[in-house]
Amino acid sequence: MAMKTSSFLNSWLLVAAVIASWLTLSCCGNETDRKMFIVYMGDRPHNIETPTAASAVHISLLHKVTGSVSLASESLVYSYSKSFNGFAAKLTKAESEKLSGHESVASVFPSRLRQLHTTRSWDFIGFPQNVTRTTVESDVIIGMLDTGIWPESQSFNDSGYSPPPQKWKGTCQSSSNFTCNNKIIGARFYHAGEDFKNGEIPSPRDSEGHGTHTASTAAGNTVTPASLLGLASGTARGGVPSARIAVYKICWEDGCSDADILAAFDDAIADGVDIISLSVGGWPQDYFEDSIAIGAFHSMKNGILTSNSAGNSGPDRGTVSNCSPWSLSVAASTTDRKFTTAVKLGNGRTYQGVSMNTDEANKLYPLIYGGDAPNGTSASSGNCDIGSLNKTLVQGKIVVCNGVNQGTEQVRVGAAGSTMIPPPKTVNLREVAFPFPLPVSILTHADGVDLLEYINSTSDPTGVIYKTQEYYTNDSSPRVIYFSSRGPNPITTDILKPDLTAPGVDILAAWSEGTTMTGLDGDTRIVPFNIISGTSMSCPHASAAAAYVKSFHPAWSPAAIKSALMTTARQLSVEDNSDAEFAYGSGQIDPIKAVDPGLVYDAGEIDYVRMLCGQGYNLTQLRLVTGDQSTDCSGPTTRTVWDLNYPSFALSYDKPTSITRLFRRTVTNVGPAPTTYKVFIDVPVELEIRVEPEVLFFKETGEKQSFVVIVTAALETSMLSGSFILSNGIHHVRSPVVAFVSGEEDI
Repeated sequence: MAMKTSSFLNSWLLVAAVIASWLTLSCCGNETDRKMFIVYMGDRPHNIETPTAASAVHISLLHKVTGSVSLASESLVYSYSKSFNGFAAKLTKAESEKLSGHESVASVFPSRLRQLHTTRSWDFIGFPQNVTRTTVESDVIIGMLDTGIWPESQSFNDSGYSPPPQKWKGTCQSSSNFTCNNKIIGARFYHAGEDFKNGEIPSPRDSEGHGTHTASTAAGNTVTPASLLGLASGTARGGVPSARIAVYKICWEDGCSDADILAAFDDAIADGVDIISLSVGGWPQDYFEDSIAIGAFHSMKNGILTSNSAGNSGPDRGTVSNCSPWSLSVAASTTDRKFTTAVKLGNGRTYQGVSMNTDEANKLYPLIYGGDAPNGTSASSGNCDIGSLNKTLVQGKIVVCNGVNQGTEQVRVGAAGSTMIPPPKTVNLREVAFPFPLPVSILTHADGVDLLEYINSTSDPTGVIYKTQEYYTNDSSPRVIYFSSRGPNPITTDILKPDLTAPGVDILAAWSEGTTMTGLDGDTRIVPFNIISGTSMSCPHASAAAAYVKSFHPAWSPAAIKSALMTTARQLSVEDNSDAEFAYGSGQIDPIKAVDPGLVYDAGEIDYVRMLCGQGYNLTQLRLVTGDQSTDCSGPTTRTVWDLNYPSFALSYDKPTSITRLFRRTVTNVGPAPTTYKVFIDVPVELEIRVEPEVLFFKETGEKQSFVVIVTAALETSMLSGSFILSNGIHHVRSPVVAFVSGEEDI
């Protein structure tokens, strides 16, 4: 999301518009047009000791394709050299093609624009305020790559904090309107664009809200009381409230550019963060033509786990983004807190709608159907499209609209409020309480039909929209929300994505006071806390869970932390969650259990490189990525994707048939020893899982044991899933197993 209107757009998840912008940006114009490209050159250049020297090397390479030293210098936008090698430059298509063939270049790709994809949520997942914490939690640093931060928020007050840990090497880009403290220990901003647009602040300060919200969800202080103008009142806190925050502002009004994303990764890794949280995404690309995958790979090399949002393009299958196996992909699920906004008519009938309405109702207003108030000859006034309503007819009334919209047209014509009627048999927009710049309630289609009949039955229809009320339910929560992107993984189909799910619906967290509650014209509400939804909100929950585990196990690798989160995740009901593991991966995070997982599936750079070899990646490219000329894709070191030491299991094939596949795995005992783990299997009749050996005995803590998993699936439908557990009676290490037909039309 970006700037004023984008906080609302994030809640609305307007994926179609996002995809259209990517497609537009990804194509190049004529040969004289210069556009931003990323030239990725692999691992950090160890023979180049300073950023100045790296820039000189990059300019020299640009000189070879541009033919001019001055043009090469002017074209260079960023040099990446602290944590990996590469640069961002303005190039013609022909120049980019020349560079892509250079022996020192791993990949060249356009810098695309990506989009930005709590009082109750932590308690809901069983992570209470008084949970056991380590004394070194304040040494953990979470790097937030987002829209910046509002430093004056009570969520980031540094009272009682000691100076930053000695490992911190970052800086604070202080300015007249921004300073860091002992909570926000570092802050930078990145802007590869030519000029700053209206309202954009050239500092790490957040004028949009999204970055403040995600940062406080992950590591905000405990704040009591906190609410959105009385809604969701309680104690707001991050998952690791004493952890430090490092801010990297990469997102602006038009989105988040790959060039800025990589610059932030380059700095964050070198600065010494422990976890990177990035609630940003785009359409998946090849791993080394994807800025987030590249940044996450080098983070992994340096012992840093990257936590990513899975995307807001659901409920269609194959829409999950941020698919690299070395990062954590997080889906969004519900909690047991719901919101309802009542509408009462002049005839006494009351309907329960949904929205995030903060206005107290004080009287009945006239009701009018938008279709009866067209602006001139407008044929879309029934939908309340922009410019379609007659101000004279609508002003001061509650306007009824077909479909669900942002409410900006209703504000333009001075409506007192709006009720919205979603079409029948569509995704359930009423599962999320959207905010609006005026009083709104989204009704069911059937209730909307009744409302229209009432309007047509009287000469003086009236109604009132009440303030939203919250309530708690014992229904099937958690459920993956409809907008959360689904698997299968569109890049590597036999790696299950998303990895897990976390709360991402109606989340209360800190907000920027440099914008309004919705960021839309006509909204004057300045709020210190706001309630919004998206996988952007679920991602920092997982980031905090990872930081919590890291505080107990500082030496654990990113893969070990990720394994602990996945194998201890709460198993969700297939009946209550459409698309099963394609929606929620291993299940919902359980930070307390993840601290003591028993066993972990560990992996490092060499394991991922072996997998990439097995996937057919170019050896020259992989040697650049690793920075090791001895990297070899021949012989027994090469492994297939099924041998990557991943905590979940997926096998795909083109059409319904029977298939058997073998997976090799190794687990490390991180619990007490000696201990014995036995295998327990849970599968439908069409799926068979065998684990050999069936018993794993560990004499010592830290000992590794290997086994094979043989999966046989007789698929007559598009998907089958089961699981197996390695258990010693105390620890239950669960892995999902998914078999599916990737050639099905609906996938």
